[in-house]
Amino acid sequence: MPANLPPQYYELEREFKAESDPSEKLRLAKELLAMMPKHKGTDKLQADLKAKISKLREQVEGGAQKKGGARQTAAPDSITKEGAGLAILIGPPNSGKSSLLDALTNSKPLIADYPYTTREPMTGMMPYETIQIQLLDTPPISDESQESYLPSLIRQGDLIIMVVDVCNPGFEQRVKLIFDWLEEKRIKLVPSIPEKLEDTLNVYKRTIFAGHKFLDEGGAEGIERLKQTYPAFKIVPTSILDDTAMENFKQEIYRSLNIMRVYTKPVGKDPDFNDPIILKVGGTVEEAAFALHKDFARKLQFAKIWGQGKFEGQRVKNTYVLSDGDIIEFHI
Repeated sequence: MPANLPPQYYELEREFKAESDPSEKLRLAKELLAMMPKHKGTDKLQADLKAKISKLREQVEGGAQKKGGARQTAAPDSITKEGAGLAILIGPPNSGKSSLLDALTNSKPLIADYPYTTREPMTGMMPYETIQIQLLDTPPISDESQESYLPSLIRQGDLIIMVVDVCNPGFEQRVKLIFDWLEEKRIKLVPSIPEKLEDTLNVYKRTIFAGHKFLDEGGAEGIERLKQTYPAFKIVPTSILDDTAMENFKQEIYRSLNIMRVYTKPVGKDPDFNDPIILKVGGTVEEAAFALHKDFARKLQFAKIWGQGKFEGQRVKNTYVLSDGDIIEFHI
């Protein structure tokens, strides 16, 4: 029986064969397996690919033996997601990513004036009103340093934040290098996710810019250059010396995650503002109920809604589209 593999499979297979980095090779092998049609004609191909995946996973997770017997630790290419969303900080060396993480969360990253201070990813939780948003600081990307596990981490992010020191001359070339390198890894940084994907092999990641250190000498001019270079992207001026700028930055992170908070209200009781349901913008009553429990969603008959511009206790159907900050009372 013929395998009937799609043309995209052979393109990806060529990338797999040409790739030398084990972590990237493992990712490509997993994508090949997911793309492969599942029928008798591909049984042997599936078995061979699964064996390669197993071998690559052992190589990546176990590490290779260095000279002198030292053991290389596994690449930190995955993260346990927490909070309402995951925003990943990337950027050139000394762009200020760690300073932003320190200012926005309770984590204490190593901060220094010399480049490549951040050697491993570091996470922290950023409080925003009634929720927590997870931030991840990553090692810098440059022509001298491109950690092989970073593409895998970036693919897991809900939002990418490109941190740029706008006072540093020549930042345009350093940022372009990052865009180009990630595109080679089939990751496209975009101002918004397109409705129709140009290439299904690519991963599209919504990205905003942090125009950092904008209060320093040359900062205002740097912000303008950044806007001229990337006019389609949202660019937020940031400085750890300006509380208003940092609050604006937090608001933009929340907005760019494209999420909303819905608060629950038990029948006859006050709303619970401590543990909101997190939905994508445009989420419905039924999706909110499903977020609590799938059985609860099946039994749901109707709901009552409180919110800005709504009738107090307005009765709505399961298909009703919710808004950020709505209070919902479920009836089963």
